[in-house]
Amino acid sequence: MNETDSMYAVAQKEADTHKWIRSQEAGRDLGEEAVRDWVQQHWHDYLRARWLEHIQGTRFWSELERSDFGLLQRLFPNDPLLETVLTRLKAGKENLDIIHWATENHIPTEVICQILCAIDINRIRLFRFFGN
Repeated sequence: MNETDSMYAVAQKEADTHKWIRSQEAGRDLGEEAVRDWVQQHWHDYLRARWLEHIQGTRFWSELERSDFGLLQRLFPNDPLLETVLTRLKAGKENLDIIHWATENHIPTEVICQILCAIDINRIRLFRFFGN
């Protein structure tokens, strides 16, 4: 666990890289336009991935609550459905998609809903890019 890992610092590097690539393609410095483009295209998925890393306990992010780090392993040790739900969330599926999948496959939705409530994937959407 590295306490200096900052979602914002890593996002800034990714946005700067995106800005450089887009500016090279355009043949001029696109500046903040390219950063806004990165935010619009990638911020939501970027946050989702960082949140899942944090609550899985694979990477600590300083902007997130210490008590949430590794939460899923504490709540659902060795639960085979956890990895299935996480795989779907990482692929961009939403809660309703996962519940629908579980229903179609005769998987107990009570357990699925417990996992989804613990993950609380929508909570991370409240983060803004650099507090804006």
